Amino acid sequence: MIICPVILVGGAGTRLWPLSRSKHPKQFFALNNEYTMLQNTLMRLSGLTVKDPIFICNEDHRFFVAEQLRAIDQHGSIILEPEGKNTAPAIALAALQSLEKDPLLLVLSADHEVKDIYAFQNAIKSAINLAESGKLVTFGIVPNEPHTGYGYIKTGSAEGSGYTINSFIEKPSLRLAEDFLKSKDYYWNSGMFLFKASALLSELNKFRPDIYQACKDAMSDNKEDLDFIRINENAFRSCPSESIDYAVMENTDNGVMVPMNAGWSDIGSWLSLWKASEKDKNDNFHHGDIICHDTNGCYIRSEDKLIAAVGINDLVIVSTKDAVMVAHKNNVQDIKKITDKLKDESRSEHELHREVFRPWGKYDSVDIGEGYQVKRITVKPGAKLSLQKHHHRSEHWIVVVGTAKVTIEEETFLLSVNESTYIPVGSVHALENPEKIDLELIEVQTGSYLGEDDIVRLQDVYGRVSAD
Repeated sequence: MIICPVILVGGAGTRLWPLSRSKHPKQFFALNNEYTMLQNTLMRLSGLTVKDPIFICNEDHRFFVAEQLRAIDQHGSIILEPEGKNTAPAIALAALQSLEKDPLLLVLSADHEVKDIYAFQNAIKSAINLAESGKLVTFGIVPNEPHTGYGYIKTGSAEGSGYTINSFIEKPSLRLAEDFLKSKDYYWNSGMFLFKASALLSELNKFRPDIYQACKDAMSDNKEDLDFIRINENAFRSCPSESIDYAVMENTDNGVMVPMNAGWSDIGSWLSLWKASEKDKNDNFHHGDIICHDTNGCYIRSEDKLIAAVGINDLVIVSTKDAVMVAHKNNVQDIKKITDKLKDESRSEHELHREVFRPWGKYDSVDIGEGYQVKRITVKPGAKLSLQKHHHRSEHWIVVVGTAKVTIEEETFLLSVNESTYIPVGSVHALENPEKIDLELIEVQTGSYLGEDDIVRLQDVYGRVSAD
């Protein structure tokens, strides 16, 4: 039977702030090698017989997914959720999308780390017969420490290559986690699954018909838009939010667990990332321009500047273009308190980096002050910004690399390196890169309001209507 991977690309990864942010979360970053977590999730399937995956993501992340697939020559269907509703509705959407051929759905999260690809694939292969027989397979991670940050699965009797499920246990105390580790009957709940699309939908309809019907209504009225599948927004917004464990796995009599011992981690914090990373002789992980002296057991990451560390132990230091975070490894779970405060204060550092990615390229807000802002804009070869205008700002563009094709009102012309142009307030304009190399230009904005929501789109090749 054919296997269809279902990749869940939701999640904000707030515990990996300031690198991970709600509109640019951890699954789209390269953390342990040259590929992003999403790309690594796909690449570890190489060698298995699988069809093109189904991706479930939200509007904010849709172009990240499409671009990162293209970068590694991968293809698949991208279903857009109007809002996050947890894993049960997300998986139901994928099951409904694929139901006609009724494949085995291999459900994976885009932000997990797996060190032993061979063991990972062998666990999946060993679960195929159970899934083909109608069982709902979840993969339990063989624990190697008394971890209090994971849920656990208690196994029952042996069944095929796995075990029946006795119970699911929420994140335990340290004492309980130590008991679980000693007993050999408890496994970490990985959130990875293998089951037939029809088997999952049948059990979902039995235990949560409200979720099943809302997802069915949403998928029955979907539309394709570029690389994306847009479902019925009103129908999906009425869907309850629930995890697949609570909705199905804790209720079904058809659930089984197959062990997996593959160096798995959900990379849920800087501590777990430090544990999963290659370290030097002093137990330090370095990324970027780092100089250390008398420093041990630290995770130090810099995106843009030199970090010098002297006489410190067991710290996490992360520097981005607009923030620096310092925490003791024992307290990294409390980073969420910082992101909650940023959100409460409506600070942009909660959502965005200074460098913001768009489907056409990216921009970096180099400087901002009263009535002005300076950006460095990069436009990919062949890409084009929307035909737009602004009510509150004028713009001055200076080309520093490449050639720009510029439209201002009825006039279209080319600008080369060191050439510039001015766009008055209210003028309809567009920018395009006609060359085969990146176009880079400096944009100087002046005006009474410089927010990204002062963009009135008139035409857009990416189908956007807001300032995304």
